[in-house]
Parts: sequence; C-alpha cells; structure tokens
Amino acid sequence: MTPPIPDFTDAETGIVAAVLARRYGKPVPLEPAETELRLDPATDALTACPALYWSERGAHFVVCKIGAARYRCQFFYTDADHYGTGRDEYDDLSTCVRTLLQVQADHEKLSAGVSSGATAGDLADDEYSGPATL
Repeated sequence: MTPPIPDFTDAETGIVAAVLARRYGKPVPLEPAETELRLDPATDALTACPALYWSERGAHFVVCKIGAARYRCQFFYTDADHYGTGRDEYDDLSTCVRTLLQVQADHEKLSAGVSSGATAGDLADDEYSGPATL
C-alpha cells in the first residue's frame, strides 16, 4: 500500500498565500481540503490528496499535492464548469499557482469579450487556445 501523501507544509501554504496576496493585493483565506484523484492513468484507483482551496472574484481554485514537490491545479465556476492549465503536473508550487491564476485571468477576459487587439493572422502560429476544459 502506498503511504499517504503528506499535508501541505506551513512553508508551502505560505508560498500560496504570498502569490495570492501579490495577485489580489490582499490576504486571501486558504482552506485545507482533501481530494480524491486518479494519479495513475492506467488504473481507476483513487488516491486521497491534500489540497488548498480558495475562492476569489467568482472563481473557485484548488491546488492538490500529489507527492513530494508535485502539484495539480484547476479552477471552476460551477460543478460542470472546470478548467485546468493544460499541464498535468508541476514540480514548483509557485509556478503552479501563478500559472493557474494567469489562465483563469485569461479565461475571465475572454468570457468578458476583452480583446487584445491581435488579429487572427497575429495568432495563427500561437498554440494556446484557452484553458483546458476538464
């Protein structure tokens, strides 16, 4: 049996809190949570993983710890409206959270109809097509 994944350390929680404070200009309450994730795509087995949850500006965010210095993340608006960053795993927590916030901000802008002023020709070689739907 695989040993349980350890909870977020105080240092890890501090990293997330610092990134959020920089992004929102204020402290953002973090809630510890637990998720069940399929860590091995070859099986249907679910693994209990510690997570940090927060909600800001109408979006809900979850960062899951899936091992030592290994993280997954997503944001959502409703139970049926979940998004990822297009990357399955991060080994740097700060990069994980910053990327999650950037993808959500991009999604928020697209949903509001904000345009960058770029034309289809400007974006023809751009591989990014918005947040990955989970």
